[in-house]
Amino acid sequence: MNEVSSGMTRRNVMLIAIAIVPVLVALGLGQLATFPNLPWHAGLIKPSFNPPNWIFGPVWTSLYALMAFAAWRILRLPPSPARRAALILFYAQLALNAAWSWMFFAAHSPVLGLINIGPQFLLILATLNAFRPLDRYATWALVPLAAWVAFASVLNYAIWSLNG
Repeated sequence: MNEVSSGMTRRNVMLIAIAIVPVLVALGLGQLATFPNLPWHAGLIKPSFNPPNWIFGPVWTSLYALMAFAAWRILRLPPSPARRAALILFYAQLALNAAWSWMFFAAHSPVLGLINIGPQFLLILATLNAFRPLDRYATWALVPLAAWVAFASVLNYAIWSLNG
């Protein structure tokens, strides 16, 4: 392997790590807050449209994989103010994503979940908007996240309403 290709390989590995590690940290932090509190969650009254518990793992695994892919696509682009702004929005929504589990599950508070999920959804939409002129694949990779968090917002509200 020549010096140019090995340098590109190191750069690609670094960019993949920068894309994946924060997503894995958010995933891990969310699980730390969620799993010990599943018995509390099981005792809540839920709306008829609440998905079965087994669906959340595969959905979130897919969404986190898509988030890492989207971040990687943007990180590969040449530095620019638009790229920087897009990444700030992306990592801000990711931080709120991890915080939601602590607010809803760990704090046993659907209302705190609601306080988080509104701004989280808006940040996801802002991220989509910022990604759109930069990379269409990164943008489309986040559309399922926006759809799921929109659904989760309605679900969070319904759980709060039924248990408030």
